[in-house]
Amino acid sequence: MRYERDPVDPFDDSPPPQMARKGRGAVTNRAGRFEPGQRPLEDDGWSHGEAFSGLTFNGAPVNLAGRKPAPNADDDLPPLKTTIALDNARSIISRNQSPDIPFDQSINPYRGCEHGCIYCYARPTHAYLGHSPGLDFETRLYMKADAAKLLEKELRKPGYKPSVIALGANTDPYQPIEKRFGITREILHVLSAYNHPLGITTKSANVTRDIDILAPMAAKKLGKVYLSVTTLDRDLARVMEPRASTPQKRLDAIRQLRAAGIPVGVSVAPIIPALTDHEIEHIIEAATEAGASSVNWTLLRLPLEIKDIFTEWLEAHHPLRAKRVLDMVRECRDGALYRSDFGERMKGSGPYATLIRQRVQAAAKRCGLNGYRWDVDTSLFRIPADRMAGPEKPAERAQLSLFG
Repeated sequence: MRYERDPVDPFDDSPPPQMARKGRGAVTNRAGRFEPGQRPLEDDGWSHGEAFSGLTFNGAPVNLAGRKPAPNADDDLPPLKTTIALDNARSIISRNQSPDIPFDQSINPYRGCEHGCIYCYARPTHAYLGHSPGLDFETRLYMKADAAKLLEKELRKPGYKPSVIALGANTDPYQPIEKRFGITREILHVLSAYNHPLGITTKSANVTRDIDILAPMAAKKLGKVYLSVTTLDRDLARVMEPRASTPQKRLDAIRQLRAAGIPVGVSVAPIIPALTDHEIEHIIEAATEAGASSVNWTLLRLPLEIKDIFTEWLEAHHPLRAKRVLDMVRECRDGALYRSDFGERMKGSGPYATLIRQRVQAAAKRCGLNGYRWDVDTSLFRIPADRMAGPEKPAERAQLSLFG
């Protein structure tokens, strides 16, 4: 299978369209919903030294001939660096009462996500920080350095009742910066010490790093992992979720987790009508072969700013298919690009959404997979007396700069 840009050309190995930045998902950095307006990129002429040959200052000529000329249409846009700042959170467990998801507690070690998945429903949360849900969401990240300490504090509160804590409910706990800071691993150490059940959803094969913690927890029925696989097409994944693990590496991670005795499922999410929906059965079959025992799925969601960000991406990478994709999304959302109603926001409604549901269910039944559930034990939770000193912290963290 090969990802082909529009117009279709089986021999086209050209780079992404000039609008797109290599290694990033969003095409632009459009302002969030709380900003007064958009700030379109325009050439103000300052990069054209020859245009100011007659410029003077205090009567003396100013020479701008040495200035770098403006990029032309053949130049790539400059790369964007990832910056990381501290998030001084005062609590770490988020709670919800949504009937659409099988957990009511979650932890997000990071704000923003370097994976850059174009369809990510968490993008609008960056607007609360005064940032763009576009490129800012994947380049201006925040780390919750005290997450493990805050978690212990909350678990020790009188009257705390354990229920599965989901990691990866908003942003990915194993995004690239986790290799550097290890906050997710610290959280796992705490949950393991307290015999607290957890569920992980990720697009990163780096979850296998923590098999040494997850396997003993799984033996006590305290954990399960879902690997999210949106497409099996490496080229499509490269532009749609540019810094996530390749589809094959995610399948390899399923295989390794299963071999370690850790319950693992596949999340076919999101399913994008007219773009990835033809892969539903192939993904489920490949995940089953790798060792997945259950399957979850969601339909593409385009709340708030995401509808414009996703549309820009379609126009940059699939200009001839963009209208078809959006029309199919509307068909699954009662004529709108998104509806937030409980019971419909995850799966959609209408004939085509029903067909997708039936296809997933049929493929899951054929492969012997269960539905979306955590299957964890909450009865083993305890407050260990030997954790008064606090969680384990990587020795090298103090020597790391937060920027660059």
